[in-house]
Amino acid sequence: MDNSPMNPTLQTIYSRHSVRQFEDTPVDEETIKTILDAANQAPSAHNQQSWQFIVLQGEKKQELSQLVSRSGANFPKPSAAILRMAARSLANAPVVIAVKNTGSLISHGSDLFQIEKERSWDFFRTMEIQSSAAAVENLMLAATSLGLGSVWLGILYLIKAEVLDFLGEEQGEFMAVIPVGYPKKEVGGPKKKSLEYVLKELK
Repeated sequence: MDNSPMNPTLQTIYSRHSVRQFEDTPVDEETIKTILDAANQAPSAHNQQSWQFIVLQGEKKQELSQLVSRSGANFPKPSAAILRMAARSLANAPVVIAVKNTGSLISHGSDLFQIEKERSWDFFRTMEIQSSAAAVENLMLAATSLGLGSVWLGILYLIKAEVLDFLGEEQGEFMAVIPVGYPKKEVGGPKKKSLEYVLKELK
C-alpha cells in the first residue's frame, strides 16, 4: 500500500484489529443499535438475512464468562489457556454480541432451487455462514469507526453446543461471540502478509 491518502472506509478497514481488554466505560444503547444495524446491512444469500444477534450485558454476560472459563477444564492446556483468555475478555467488555445462523435458508433452500435436500444442505449451510461472516465484519468495522474495539472469539466454537444452550437457542447454528467496548490501551494489530503472498492473477 502506498502512502496516498485513504478515504474513511479504507481508514477504518486498516485501523481495525482485535481488542481483548476494555475500559470500564458503558456502551450506550444507541451505539449498540448503530453497530447492529450496520451488521444487518451486510450482503446475504438471496437477501434472507439468516442471522440473529443476541446482546448480553450485566449479569448474563458474566455468567457466559464463567461458563467459558469452567469449560477450559475439559480441554488440553493450549485450548484451555485460550478459553480462559476469552473468558477474561467477556468479563472485561461492557457488552457482548453473539451471532447465530437461524437455518432459515437451509430449511427452504431446496424448494427455492428445486434440488434435493441431501444435495442442497451443505450448499445452503455454507451460504448462511458466508452471510453471517459478512455481518460480523460489518459489525466490527462499525465498532472501529465509532472508537470501539472488538474481537471475534473463534475458540468458543469448541463449546458451541454449551453456548447455544446458555443463550436459550436450540435451533440454528453457532457463529460468533464478540466482546465490544472502548479499548483499554491502544495496541496495533499483527502485521499482515503483503498482498503478493496471497494474490494469484490469471489473465
